[in-house]
Amino acid sequence: MEIKKTSENGTLRIALEGRLDTTTAPQLEAELKRGLPGTKELVLDLEKLSYLSSAGLRLLLSAQKTMLKQGSMKVRNVNETIMEIFEITGFADILTIE
Repeated sequence: MEIKKTSENGTLRIALEGRLDTTTAPQLEAELKRGLPGTKELVLDLEKLSYLSSAGLRLLLSAQKTMLKQGSMKVRNVNETIMEIFEITGFADILTIE
C-alpha cells in the first residue's frame, strides 16, 4: 500500500493506494499516530484503495474516535468497491463520506 500524506493548517490529508489489510494496516496506524496529535481535520482519500479488510475498518473506526475528540474526519473519493464494504458493515452511517 502506498500512503501519500500532507499536513497544512491543522488539516492532515492522507491518500491511500492499494490494499488496506492486516499486512498494511500497521503502516497506516504508524502514520496516524505520528500525524494525528494537533490535527483538527483528517481527510482520507480512498480513490485508489482497491481492497479494505476488517483490520482496515478497525483502523478507520479508531481514527474516527480520535478525531471526534479533537476535530473531524472526512472520507473522500470512495470508489464503488469500498463503498459497498462501508454499506454492508454499517460504516456508511458512521463515517462522514463526501
